[in-house]
Amino acid sequence: MQARRGGSVDALGGGGLVAWSGSERIGLLCWQLGPEHSAEITCLAVVSKAQRRGVGRLLLDEAAVHLRELAVDHVWLVTTNENLAALALYQKAGYRLSALRPGAIDEIRRTIKPSIREVASNGIPIRDELELSREL
Repeated sequence: MQARRGGSVDALGGGGLVAWSGSERIGLLCWQLGPEHSAEITCLAVVSKAQRRGVGRLLLDEAAVHLRELAVDHVWLVTTNENLAALALYQKAGYRLSALRPGAIDEIRRTIKPSIREVASNGIPIRDELELSREL
């Protein structure tokens, strides 16, 4: 379960794609279809040894192709303020900042998921949700 927007969602409960290198799974992207021709990217994960090699971007680009085939024209996702690599990746893939929820992670930590760390490994406090979206 993934906590975001004041609630939780089964991040693996919709459609998705897997990136492979030979017989090894190296990446995963999941989505959930929403109302009015929209979809939420609920999960994007790349194994550490394959990071910074274009796998995440490939998954985002392929997801856009599949989602267009499903008549989706608006895609959105949520990340947190300290996730600088994800913010860069999403913006390079055409996503734009569409919402900022200051203190949202503090509230989620207090009410839904106390296991969320207070400070990321890069030293940035984890406090806010950033929503990004893209028209397809």
